[in-house]
Amino acid sequence: MDTQKEALQRIITTLANKNDEIQNFIDTLSHVLKGVQGNSTKVLSDLDEEFDNLYSVLDEMKESMTNSIKQEQAHKTLELQNQLSQCTNALESSEELLEFASRSLDIKDPEEFTKAARQIKDRVTMAAAFRLSLKPKLSDNMSHLMVDFSQERQMLHSLKFLPVPKAPEIDAADCIVADNCVTVVWRMPEEDNKIDHYVLEYRKTNHDGLPRVKDERCWEMVDDIKGTEYTLSGLKFDSKFMNFRVRACNKAVAGEYSDPVTLETKALTFGLDNTSSHLNLKVEDAYVEWDPMGGKTQESKVKGKENKGSATPSPKRTSVTSRPSMGRGSRDRFTGESYTVLGDSAIEGGQHYWEVKAQKDCKSYSVGITYRTIGKFDQLGKTNISWCLHVNNWLQATFSAKHNNKAKALEVAVPDRIGVYCDFDGGQLSFYNADTKQLLYSFKTKFTQPVVPGFMVWCGGITICTGLQVPSAVRTLQKTENGMSGSSSSLTSVAQ
Repeated sequence: MDTQKEALQRIITTLANKNDEIQNFIDTLSHVLKGVQGNSTKVLSDLDEEFDNLYSVLDEMKESMTNSIKQEQAHKTLELQNQLSQCTNALESSEELLEFASRSLDIKDPEEFTKAARQIKDRVTMAAAFRLSLKPKLSDNMSHLMVDFSQERQMLHSLKFLPVPKAPEIDAADCIVADNCVTVVWRMPEEDNKIDHYVLEYRKTNHDGLPRVKDERCWEMVDDIKGTEYTLSGLKFDSKFMNFRVRACNKAVAGEYSDPVTLETKALTFGLDNTSSHLNLKVEDAYVEWDPMGGKTQESKVKGKENKGSATPSPKRTSVTSRPSMGRGSRDRFTGESYTVLGDSAIEGGQHYWEVKAQKDCKSYSVGITYRTIGKFDQLGKTNISWCLHVNNWLQATFSAKHNNKAKALEVAVPDRIGVYCDFDGGQLSFYNADTKQLLYSFKTKFTQPVVPGFMVWCGGITICTGLQVPSAVRTLQKTENGMSGSSSSLTSVAQ
């Protein structure tokens, strides 16, 4: 019995010591928890202080780092609270066992004492207090979440205003105007590696020299140009000049515009003289369409009662009534079978080019030039003052060059678009496949009067495209075209 008491006493002593250790550990855990809270507060305070020195662009980063700290705090708090709860439960169980063991010392009955001692021993063996780790699972150290923005702050302090780029310089001598394209070339007065891109602005004008503030078109812009040249293509040169200016941009600011440069973009631009057009032609802007009903209304107004009961007049009897003269050089309206309309601009010199595209179902059309004195009953190519290519898709398809009532059959396919080249001073009229620049035919003559573009349409429509420069390929072909003069010799003449 004494031996059992000594063993129990040792157990009680061990339990008491363990309880003290647990209590100390609980105190440690509590201190760690307070440290986690205190250090978390300090870290957040430091973080706030750092972010207060930064601009709003760092708000997102600050929120992310704040969440990391709070998550770490929550994680450590949860782990330590779980460990604290386990230790508290173990301590309560151990204190209960200690109390039971102390009461067992007063048991007088040996059998009951032996039974109680066995129970105490078994419970001590299974006691949670002896299975606990008395080391905090986590420390209160939060230094891995500390921040130091000294390097970033130094970078911010080193920031300066980006210099405004200088104005580029457009080199007019290097700029190219050809084939209705303009290539603008510029350079910087000094090297600037901060430039990100360039902005080119342009506008059409009829005035040479510097841009004018009043009565000018708005600037059009091409942005984000990476190089120091740019080509504008597919332009219609319906003005004599174009103004250009360019500015350099870095990531933050755009520099001043360059001195504007004016480049000549002159090309023949003409409309259709509606006062000259046959009444059976419908003329709208650059489009001409044959309209079989076009002359009936006008004729009924002129004929009045004389037309009552009569059949619809044939094209030959179409009214010759013309509109009042409109503008310079107006003339009698074409009539009869001359389904013709003239251009509204005369060519008195120089080299010019325009194109014509016919509808696929157009039965007959002619493209050429004439003096304005051509008779109102005359057809293009049937007089000695008009020259044309004639396309006939009615009954038997033919393609021919016509002048002075003579026709030269052309053994080439009719192109989708016909290019017309007129060298007034050189006395030459040439027709080309506008797509391939294949020469179709050339007339050689001496123009003694100004000429105007002329168009004949029957059963269909054609579209005229003006404002075109003489293509480079055509200029090149002119150098070798003299070798073909024999093919047009039968139609060559001097128009009086």
